[in-house]
Amino acid sequence: MRKRLALAAMIIAAATAWPAISQRPVPVTPTLPQPAPAAPVEQASTAPQLTATDLAAWLDGFVPTTIKQGKIAGVQVVVVKDGQILVKKGYGFADVATKRPMDPDRTTVRIGSTSKLFTWTAVMQLVEQGKIDLNADVNRYLDFKITPRAGRAITMNDLMRHRGGFEEGLKDVLESDPKRLQTNETYLKQHLRPRLFPAGAVPAYSNYGTSLAGYIVERVSGEPFDTYVERHILAPLHMARTTFRQPLPARFVADASKGYMQSNVPPNAFELVTTAPAGSVSATGADMANFMIAHLQDGRFGDAQILRPETARLMHTPAVPSQPGLDDLAHGFFHGHRNGQLVIGHGGDTVVFHTDMNLLPDSGVGIFVNFNSRGEDGAVYGARDRLFDLFMDRYFPAAQAKDPPAIASAAEHAQAIAGRYESSRRIESGFLGLFYLLQQDVVTANDDGTISLGSIEDRKFREIAPGLWRELGGTRQLQVTTLDGRRTIIDGSNPTAVIQAVPLARNALLNQIVAGLSLLVLLATLFVWPVRAWLRRAYSLPAAATGRAALVQTLARSAAAADIVYLLGWYSTLAPILQNKLDVYNGSMDGWIRMMQVAAILPLAGAAIGLWNVWLTFRTGRTWGAKTRSVLLAGALVGIPWFAWMGSLINFNLNY
Repeated sequence: MRKRLALAAMIIAAATAWPAISQRPVPVTPTLPQPAPAAPVEQASTAPQLTATDLAAWLDGFVPTTIKQGKIAGVQVVVVKDGQILVKKGYGFADVATKRPMDPDRTTVRIGSTSKLFTWTAVMQLVEQGKIDLNADVNRYLDFKITPRAGRAITMNDLMRHRGGFEEGLKDVLESDPKRLQTNETYLKQHLRPRLFPAGAVPAYSNYGTSLAGYIVERVSGEPFDTYVERHILAPLHMARTTFRQPLPARFVADASKGYMQSNVPPNAFELVTTAPAGSVSATGADMANFMIAHLQDGRFGDAQILRPETARLMHTPAVPSQPGLDDLAHGFFHGHRNGQLVIGHGGDTVVFHTDMNLLPDSGVGIFVNFNSRGEDGAVYGARDRLFDLFMDRYFPAAQAKDPPAIASAAEHAQAIAGRYESSRRIESGFLGLFYLLQQDVVTANDDGTISLGSIEDRKFREIAPGLWRELGGTRQLQVTTLDGRRTIIDGSNPTAVIQAVPLARNALLNQIVAGLSLLVLLATLFVWPVRAWLRRAYSLPAAATGRAALVQTLARSAAAADIVYLLGWYSTLAPILQNKLDVYNGSMDGWIRMMQVAAILPLAGAAIGLWNVWLTFRTGRTWGAKTRSVLLAGALVGIPWFAWMGSLINFNLNY
């Protein structure tokens, strides 16, 4: 919804209400102290015991109502404890039309980025065999070269912590036609992502990086990636109903869940994920229970040992010690704390399937949940988070946290860091950079000395130590620091990306104002132009400009029309994203996108013509009204290419 409103406002309607631009550019990037980690809290004596009976009853009360209200077709929930399946439940339908139920023993679902944990497990198997060095340049294992940025080569550790520095990418990542599905190797070589950051410097979640690791597994092991995972992970774990293969093998098709935007609309086509090691797994909840048990038991499942205990423990440990109170990435696993419990795991999202897997190693508990629908207005995101939050609060409750006092300089620091920020996970080199330009986060300094983030609704943060901000009434923390030379805010609950202060030229609000006012002037010009022409004819008025000045004036007004056509062209190009039709962005669109890139000559030429019109208007001694109109039109004709440039619409890159 935010994407739709932002793009429509900018390109079609021009937003009419904007907040003020921050005027406080002074950064605050103090050296952070090392606060002591929060001590585990005692669980309330009245907390229910985690038993199969109590858990099943609780799930039966929460899940059916939640999916009905959210228009979610079906859910699988599986919980393991002490090496056994405690509960496995299916709710709703795998196929709404046929009323086929969700069966965690038979129904396969897409688990999205939770697939990455299989890839990282494969990597760690090869690490313990001495075939992969976590700290070596990955070029050692590749048959193509990734050039270091700022002299820093990418290592496997960097890939596992999403610190390869890669720009985000979309082209050819999702397909609906099996004939167009590229191999992982082909994708990696044809879509090498630009680098935004030096290796190891800034977290920026990367499907490309994980797929690169999967290709390394293939090259080092000498086996196709799918085959390697089947032989060395799935078979030992008795995961017979799990596969990376696409399209689905015939034996899986009849039991595969459909995927829905919401339960009252037809299902989407089966999503083919080109970056297979990053997200192509289809699995049942029961199979995922075996995977959770193996990792909770340091690589052991029954008589099988997929990782040596010391390797499994290493995999579950951050490669670099994390700041206390801040979640981090271990060797592929998300690593953090909830209610005093260590939690490791990974989420996953395709367009229609949404997964979460969390392990509590100290308690021997794991929970896997998968929804086969996005739900009405994205209801699945709140439902997924709430299910785990309530699970933790019910069975592993924490005492109410007391808010530490603010430091004396908190209000001053809040004012200094207020402003606009952009995610490190973004696109800059292709036309999809427009979305990332418009979707900036806003940090607000509140009157009480706290700060608020637009992306974290209804929460305030108080500075409890220099650069360390803690949620009022909670435990979530933010760290303000400097990464890659820019003021950066690290969200303690999201180790996959950070937000960084934007320079004035990339300020979304400034660019919205430029684009909005420019569009208003262009539309006004196109409205007034024929009206003035009609009035001159009706009342036999002389032309205000003659000769070359009249010609250039006409060209400038024509440029206004050309700019609007140009913006409408880009709107049609970007509109599928607003409808979550990401599979259309493949090579078949290259011709249209190239035409739109060439069409950038229209706003660029229009800007030059607009400035020429101003010069002639002033040089020929026209009225001040004419001069004012020429300046406004020129400003609008310059504003559109400015907006297009900042939104990465002016480039010739087809690797986006």
